[in-house]
Amino acid sequence: MSAERLSNIDRVVRRGLAAGGYPGASVVIGRRGAAVFERGYGHLGWTPGSPAVSPDQTIYDLASLTKVVGTTTAAMILYDEGRLNLDATVASIIPAFGGGAKDRVTVRQLLTHHSGLPAGKELWRMAVTREQAKGIVLAAQLACNPGDCFIYSDLGADVLGWVVETVSGQGLDQFLAERVFGPLGMADTRFNPAPSLASRIAPTEVSPPRGYPLKGEVHDENAFALGGVAGHAGLFSTASDLAVFATMMLNGGVYEGVRIVSDTTVARFTARTSGTRALGWDTADGDGGSGEILSSRAYGHTGYTGTSLWIDPDRNMFVVLLTNRVHAARARRPERVIADVRADLADAAALAVIEGLDEIPLMPATFRSDRATGWNTAVRRSRRSRPRRASKARKTVTKRAVSTAKPRPGTKATAAKATARKAPAKKPVAAKPRTTARKG
Repeated sequence: MSAERLSNIDRVVRRGLAAGGYPGASVVIGRRGAAVFERGYGHLGWTPGSPAVSPDQTIYDLASLTKVVGTTTAAMILYDEGRLNLDATVASIIPAFGGGAKDRVTVRQLLTHHSGLPAGKELWRMAVTREQAKGIVLAAQLACNPGDCFIYSDLGADVLGWVVETVSGQGLDQFLAERVFGPLGMADTRFNPAPSLASRIAPTEVSPPRGYPLKGEVHDENAFALGGVAGHAGLFSTASDLAVFATMMLNGGVYEGVRIVSDTTVARFTARTSGTRALGWDTADGDGGSGEILSSRAYGHTGYTGTSLWIDPDRNMFVVLLTNRVHAARARRPERVIADVRADLADAAALAVIEGLDEIPLMPATFRSDRATGWNTAVRRSRRSRPRRASKARKTVTKRAVSTAKPRPGTKATAAKATARKAPAKKPVAAKPRTTARKG
């Protein structure tokens, strides 16, 4: 890899930091079993004296990276051992999930987000206990028939986590600790980190619905309602730990002589199978934070808190980015900042691989982070959406005065009233229903 080209990573991440997209970031780029770029940026929080970020010390809330590093990996192990049939119905494993079309939902459809389950429910508003929250998820009605639509569903990941627990006879957190994180030496990867680790954990939300700043508690409210251990969120980790995990995946399921899963299972779960989705994993398609340069076989995932992991088998390379962009971001649009930084990071890393190429690709004149399009642009509100403040004179005007007043020019409502006074009344006609396509 070109050291000169890798230096673009430094500029990209610092641009996001300077724009106020996140107070700190941790980056590890690896190739052929070695970390070729490992650096921490900024601090855990914005406050003076906040500790500096370190890739092997700073612990971040992984958010939806939990789906792949945790839940999907557990499913891979059970599948590898012949204990989990991907085409088995979920109801045959968890009877409480069944009923109607839900009887046809399979484990495979949970992995590809084609189960028909909705994206989520506000469990934190609806449930008092973890068992109540779990019951609400299992009783959720489908938004479409199984296999008919793609809906990126946190609920589906939660159900998959309970499938793992039922088949293995262990809690998801215990299973992963014993079968994945422990054997790999990922000592800082866990659900519900101990209070003793608080000084190393990057804070997240300042004013969440829970009513107090979050640090060391899962950011996702539904995962918190489920006790901090959920199939869709809840894992905490360091960039260095994730580098070990990514190396294991690139090595076909083995790391330093410790095999977690077979190479054929890794290949099966990471191959694109439905749209851009693999089994549990997403794949690089020029969108979703993967940039435009990663190969067609690259796979990975992102997390809402500002995290991402991309693995490119063709380049034998991985890209880890951990931030806490949800922590009182100073940029007006932190979601735009992290989207551009993620994509630039993947592109810059891929472009730095020059070994074995007949023709070295040209570096772009600028990256998205250099242009910073929309990062701190004011969010314009529609004039119609702005609440009108009635003047004191208008509040006291009589009904009769309103009916005889001239309508303001250019106002549809007043023009309609004026027309209504002149034209005879017509029988109302029912409006045609409007259908809106909604992306899951």
